[in-house]
Amino acid sequence: MQLAFVEVAFVAAFAAALAALLIIGLRPFFLRYALARPNARSSHSKPTPQGGGIAVIGSIIAALAVGSLLFSSLLEDPTHMAIVIASAVGLAIVGATDDVRPLEPLPRLLLQVVAVTIVIAALPGELRVFPALPWWVERACMLIGGVWLVNLVNFMDGIDWITVVEVVPIAAALAVFGLLGALPQDATIVAFALCGAMIGFAPFNRPVAKLFLGDVGSLPIGLLLGWLLALLAGNGHITAAFLLPLYYLADATITLLRRLFRGEHVTQAHRSHYYQRAMDTGLTVYQIVGRIFGINILLIGLAFLSLMNTARLTQVALLLLGCMLVGALLWNFSVGKRPGH
Repeated sequence: MQLAFVEVAFVAAFAAALAALLIIGLRPFFLRYALARPNARSSHSKPTPQGGGIAVIGSIIAALAVGSLLFSSLLEDPTHMAIVIASAVGLAIVGATDDVRPLEPLPRLLLQVVAVTIVIAALPGELRVFPALPWWVERACMLIGGVWLVNLVNFMDGIDWITVVEVVPIAAALAVFGLLGALPQDATIVAFALCGAMIGFAPFNRPVAKLFLGDVGSLPIGLLLGWLLALLAGNGHITAAFLLPLYYLADATITLLRRLFRGEHVTQAHRSHYYQRAMDTGLTVYQIVGRIFGINILLIGLAFLSLMNTARLTQVALLLLGCMLVGALLWNFSVGKRPGH
């Protein structure tokens, strides 16, 4: 069934408005119980309330629920959607607990694995990303990739607006791609809701941020993005699914490998990400997030071209170009602000 503009516009606008209202209403609670105090990883110098993810995830759920009541055909498979949302809520609870009283790395990881496993198990059995691989090998790879995506969104959420300029463009692109038939209807609706909710959160996270997303938001957002990207890849658009999150994927993965190579304790707070190094060498928050937003727009353009032209040579060329663009940005961040500039 073709989604109507009024349906998707309502979901996105409702999620944005509700997220903003929830943040305003919950702000006294955040100030009292969810202050993020500066540590070795922080880019802020004063205690700042966190927990904006409660409003983001809550508004997504409410937008889906109210939209389904107003538009009876909005969701095609409510059972599957309920499983995905329940898993996201479970991760939000894990994140909220960690925000208030940090969890040990192992139980935190195990709970993430459980949530990602449930979402993967709920995927259509016929969905294949790499048909040449045995089904169980492909699903195991999806599990590893899903858990990594959940964590890297959390790892990268280290300066004001960075997750906004990452998630809003990606979710918007996924929503448009869904309208073009690249995603199932339910996933398309979730992409609109996620985009709207993050737009509602954005004014409160604008530098200098009055509110942080917190693990309560970054973990379930990573799960929802992983689910959406898996569906996009399973519909035959592997290149687009890889290109969309490429900046976050590259920065987090390369940083982790560099730290492992140096023998560092990877579970400890650090400031080794490329965007953090850029800040330490003189770039402002606006300069950093502006460049990340710009690279994401370029990656979305490449992803769109990969949907329009499915020739293998074109897919490889677009992927290589995306890697080159992200590599150039990482190099720019590692150099930072040169003297006299």
